[in-house]
Amino acid sequence: MFWKSILFVLVCGVAAVAQTATEAARLDTLRAEGYEALYNLDYETARRHFQKMIELAPDHPAGPQCMAASMWVQQLNESWELKSTLYSDKAYKNEKAKVDPRQVEEFRRWTRRAKQLSEARLKRNDRDVEALYFLGAAEGLEAAFSAGVERKYMSALRTGSSAVGHHRKVLELSPQFYDAELTIGLQNYVIGSLPLPAKMLASTIGVRGSKKRGLKELEHVAREGRMGRDVARVLLIDLYKREKRWDDSIATARDLSQRYPRNYLFKLQMADAMALKIAAARKANKPVDAAEEREVFAIFESLLRDKTLATQTRVIEFRRNETLRLLK
Repeated sequence: MFWKSILFVLVCGVAAVAQTATEAARLDTLRAEGYEALYNLDYETARRHFQKMIELAPDHPAGPQCMAASMWVQQLNESWELKSTLYSDKAYKNEKAKVDPRQVEEFRRWTRRAKQLSEARLKRNDRDVEALYFLGAAEGLEAAFSAGVERKYMSALRTGSSAVGHHRKVLELSPQFYDAELTIGLQNYVIGSLPLPAKMLASTIGVRGSKKRGLKELEHVAREGRMGRDVARVLLIDLYKREKRWDDSIATARDLSQRYPRNYLFKLQMADAMALKIAAARKANKPVDAAEEREVFAIFESLLRDKTLATQTRVIEFRRNETLRLLK
């Protein structure tokens, strides 16, 4: 009877481990499929996958965190001001971002849920790497929202600093959890880019940074990350432009546009980086690649002919006209 009991416990234990592994694999598949749709601008399909994650594992923070991320990405893509800042820091500079209060509340609801579930797991085990990661990821989303939409920069710094703290702990416990470098690298770059007075203000709450180190960390995630690889690449398109690394920006945007062909934003980013490269070459009296210049306008014409992008015509025409002015 004793050995039967031992055998029963072992069998149940193996079954539980197998079930946990199967659930983790299914969650990972749903997450990947959801982000595939999200980066192709198919928000409804993305959220259906993320909702399935929540139904499959209601106590896991991954589903709510992915749901919040989908709302932030959609807001970034659809907001007139936020979208324009991806391409031109002068466009619509004086317009105030218009955000649906219901979307704001839903975003807040999902980030709260992701944090609550993460914190509940950490109460049971303060070395739970997954819980630490998703807690930091939810805080990172809140920081981006505070800075980009609400213009609450000090609040964003504090929340971002908390996210970085949690992700540093992730790397202490699991050095190969490279996705945790995403928030760390982004904060390093952002703080390292600030003018001296702003850096001093950030240092009063213990936040410091380095542009060079931040770029290296983001590039490491873009190469080695699992969940954050494409997020890092999206960020690097603009950061490379800021650093006048035109070819790196073009290559990154081209790669993403090929992987996510229904996302016209990556094609606009590629055209923008090409145009900036050409303008810089002309200013420095260097030769310009005529084929690259033709490709810039071929991208715009192709997008304008695409009937599925009829509702995006205004932003595409705006970017084309800005490019014409730049290259004149």
